[in-house]
Amino acid sequence: MKQPEAAEAVMKATIFLALIYLTFISLGLPDPLLGAVWPVMRVELGASVDMAGIISVIISGGTIISSLCCGRLVGRFGAGIVTALSVVLTAGALVLASFSPSVLWLCLAAVPLGLGGGAVDAALNNFVALHYTPRHMSWLHSFWGAGAFAGPLIIARSLSRGDNWRGAYLTLGLIQSGISLLLIASLPLWNRKGRTPAPASRVGAPAGGAGVGGVLRLPGVAPALATFFLYCAAEYTVGLWGASFLCDVRGFTKSAAALSLSLYFAGITVGRLITGFLTLRFNGAALIRGGILVITAGAALLLLPLPRFLAFPALLLIGLGCAPVYPSMLHLTPERFGPENSQKIIGFQMAGAYCGSTFMPPLVGFAAARTSLGIIPVILFCYGVAMLFISEKINHPPAAGGT
Repeated sequence: MKQPEAAEAVMKATIFLALIYLTFISLGLPDPLLGAVWPVMRVELGASVDMAGIISVIISGGTIISSLCCGRLVGRFGAGIVTALSVVLTAGALVLASFSPSVLWLCLAAVPLGLGGGAVDAALNNFVALHYTPRHMSWLHSFWGAGAFAGPLIIARSLSRGDNWRGAYLTLGLIQSGISLLLIASLPLWNRKGRTPAPASRVGAPAGGAGVGGVLRLPGVAPALATFFLYCAAEYTVGLWGASFLCDVRGFTKSAAALSLSLYFAGITVGRLITGFLTLRFNGAALIRGGILVITAGAALLLLPLPRFLAFPALLLIGLGCAPVYPSMLHLTPERFGPENSQKIIGFQMAGAYCGSTFMPPLVGFAAARTSLGIIPVILFCYGVAMLFISEKINHPPAAGGT
C-alpha cells in the first residue's frame, strides 16, 4: 500500500473509532435522565412518585428484549445498520417524550428508548470485541461513563435556564439525532475489518455458529451469564443504596454521602481508562479476577466496624474494582466461545446484565426495609465471593465429555 493510501486508511480508522466512542457517550447520556427530572416531571404530569419505577422497568424490558434479538438482527443486517437505526430509535423516543402530554405517552416512549439502547449496547460491544484490542473495550466503557456524567450537566443547564424537563429531553434527542446522521454516513466504514483478527474459538463450536440452544449449552456460557447478572446487581445496588447506607447506618450527612457516591462513579470511569493501559501487561482473566477481589475488599471495608472515614476509600475501591470486570468479560467473549457465536452470547450477556441491574437492587431495598440498610455491605461481599467462584469456572471449563 502506498504511503498516501496508508495514511488515509489510518485516518479513516481513527475517525471510525472516534465515532464508536461518541456513540457510546450517547448511550450513557439518557441513563440518568428520568431520575434527574422526575421530581419536576411528575408534578407537571400529575403522576405518582412510584410511576418512575414502572417507566424504568419498561425501559429495562425493552433493553432485555433487544439484547436477546440483537444476534439475529446483526446477522441479517450488519452491525452498522443495527447501530444506526437503534440510535435513530432512541432519538425519536427522546423527542417523543419531550412532547408527552401525559405519563401514558412517557410509557409509550420508554419502549423504543429501551429497544434502541439495548441493541446499540449489544451490537457495539460485539463489534469492538471482534475487531479491536482489549484497551479499546475498556476505553469504550469509560466513554459510557462520560456520557452518564454529562447527562445530568445538560439537564442542570436546561433547568437553570428556566426550561422545563421537556427542554432536557429535546436537547438529548437532538444530540442523538445528530449522532444517528453521522452513523448513517459512516455505514461504508463498517465493512472494514478491525486491526486485530477474530480470535479462534476455545470451545470448538461449529464454523457456522451454534443455534440458540447450542450456544447456551457451550461450556462456560452459563457461568458467564451468572457473572454478568451478579456484577450488574452489585454495581447498581451501590449506585441505588450506597448513599442511603452511609446516611442511615454510618451517620453521614447527605452532602458527604453524595460525595462518597461520586467517588464510586469516578472510580468506575477513571478505572476503565487505567484498565485500558493495564491490558498491555495483564490478560483479561487476570483483570477480571483482580477487579472482583478489589470489589470484595471494598465491601469488606464497609462491612467491618472500622472508622467511618474509611467509607470514602471503600466506595472508591469498589468503583475501581468494577472498572475492568464488565469490559474484560465482553472482550473475552469471542475468544472463549468463538467469533461465530459471540454476537448471540453477548446479547444474552447483556440481557443477564440488565436483569441483574433491574431486579436485584429493588429486591435488596425490599429486604433492607424489613431489616436494616446494614445488610447492604453484607450482600455486596456475598456478590463478590459468588462472582469470584463462578467466574473461575469460565477460566477452567470442564474437559469435553467430562462432568
